[in-house]
Amino acid sequence: MKIQTGYIYHIKDEFFTKINNKGLMINHENGRSRPTYFTIKDKDILWFIPLSSKVSKYKPIINQKIQKYGQCKSIMICEIAEQESVILIQNAFPTLEKYIDHPHTKNGVPIRVPDILKNEILSNFYSLLALKKHGTNLFFTDIDSIKNMMLEELKTPIS
Repeated sequence: MKIQTGYIYHIKDEFFTKINNKGLMINHENGRSRPTYFTIKDKDILWFIPLSSKVSKYKPIINQKIQKYGQCKSIMICEIAEQESVILIQNAFPTLEKYIDHPHTKNGVPIRVPDILKNEILSNFYSLLALKKHGTNLFFTDIDSIKNMMLEELKTPIS
């Protein structure tokens, strides 16, 4: 499977079992494979940004952040595949290609985020990474620890 930035994927349970981090969103809810993830390919590491359908839950949070800080780059509400979705950049985490279960599809076609939206998500994600590098961490999970685990896993020969 060719993994590309800007497409939506599902992740295997195996990843969540391995990482066992309470900061990560749960992988299954009500018997459905959820959430779906916007994916950023960065060399051997993939960054997964969860998508949620709970727009009404996140609108007030976004409004509070805008009132307090003048902007909100950690949560976005946009239309993806003709459905209003919440893009939870604050919940992003690194993983590896081997943990991807399958692409999210509509009518058998993998869902791709339009370039304008993809570029806005990437800009916000890289802004949060830059803030983290300078001491302001807006990510909900320990992305450095998970990234180190994934990089170590890449070094381990397959038996």
